[in-house]
Amino acid sequence: MNLKEATILAIDDDTDVLTAVRFLLKTEVKEIITEKNPEHIRSLFPQKNFDLVLLDMNFNSSINTGNEGFFWLRKIKELSPATPVIMITAYGDIDLAVRALKEGAADFVVKPWHNEKLTDTIREALLQKAKSSSPKNTVADFSTSTEMLGESEPMLDIFRKIEKIAPTDANILILGENGTGKDLLAKAIHRHSGRSRQAFVKADLGSLTETLFESELFGYKKGAFTDAREDRMGRFEAANGGTLFLDEIGNISLQQQARLLTVLQNRQVTPLGTSVPVPVDIRLVCATNLPVTELANENRFRKDLVYRINTVEITIPPLRKRVTDIALLARHFTRLYAEKYFRTGTRISNQAIARLEEYHFPGNVRELQHTIERAVIMCETEEIMSSDLLFSPLEKNSGAETTDHDFRLSTVERNAILRVIEKHNGNITKAARDLGLTRTALYRRLSKYDI
Repeated sequence: MNLKEATILAIDDDTDVLTAVRFLLKTEVKEIITEKNPEHIRSLFPQKNFDLVLLDMNFNSSINTGNEGFFWLRKIKELSPATPVIMITAYGDIDLAVRALKEGAADFVVKPWHNEKLTDTIREALLQKAKSSSPKNTVADFSTSTEMLGESEPMLDIFRKIEKIAPTDANILILGENGTGKDLLAKAIHRHSGRSRQAFVKADLGSLTETLFESELFGYKKGAFTDAREDRMGRFEAANGGTLFLDEIGNISLQQQARLLTVLQNRQVTPLGTSVPVPVDIRLVCATNLPVTELANENRFRKDLVYRINTVEITIPPLRKRVTDIALLARHFTRLYAEKYFRTGTRISNQAIARLEEYHFPGNVRELQHTIERAVIMCETEEIMSSDLLFSPLEKNSGAETTDHDFRLSTVERNAILRVIEKHNGNITKAARDLGLTRTALYRRLSKYDI
């Protein structure tokens, strides 16, 4: 369903939240209806067909369970089982939100939210609703979805593999360069699996320090360490019954690999602060941008863990090796951003397509997407021409914009960052490590220098 055709109900006892939702969505959707009192849910649904509901996790209502969101989620599902519900939660209630996914919520957003994130989440939920109501909900028509597009032979081969392996519980390892869409492929596998109604939980292992690794993945009990003021569920337990996606698995240390291997072999986790193991039932999907040759190096990665995580291996080819997909992707992104930025009628010219097909796209689909988004915003007419395309400065020669005798500290730092990021093919974790920075500090510098 198109976002412009949707009727959405937002339920929250905070007037400021409802006002923010109304202002954000009034030009994005057909109709946005807001309601402070969840008790009115029973009377609202018989009166109107809602395409989607935004529901707060907690209310000062007569239910008074502390988790009112679960009560009203179940009530909505009784009244309209097909209506997707997106939970609105405070940061501290993320564990509750994950539980809500297991009870039938389509997704959740954390407040204060980013407007683009909220609209993207709504758009995705509406898409999944449309696909689930379609008589053809198989991987055979997956290539036409807005998540992952392709008509080249390598992509068709991937779609055929998904059709075979998604319904199984086989562990899957996704290989591919940055920007090829490994996370989208992981979500597609989950959507087409028997666990699709359960949680899809992602853990970015590249962003976890040694101290956070165990607490984030395996959870902890109150008092396990200084800041452990309450029990917290780890990602493994949150994904119980569903799919756990471990991204950037190639970046974890040998010690972390040994801990992970033990959990995968025993299918149980032991939260910090307790000796009582908790059984977990997950479907494991992992991803890395490392080539197989590096994973085969036992000085870097345990071979027994490699065998454990890749019952089936899928490699997503870089965009330069599936040039025939560029036109399809470019037209899709043009339509997407033309709608987003109210540039209805904007199209991309054959001249621009030809230029895109000549470019090598070291940043892959992500770089193509950003290139088209920029072009839609900046083009002067309704047709994107070749001259409107500006490729990412991350992929340019680091000295192209400055002369050799420019020794300003800011210039030297900017060029050093560009060279290291290029060296690691855009991998921020590795670049930050080489530069002696945290990922957060590197992101601040990328923003500072408009990289």
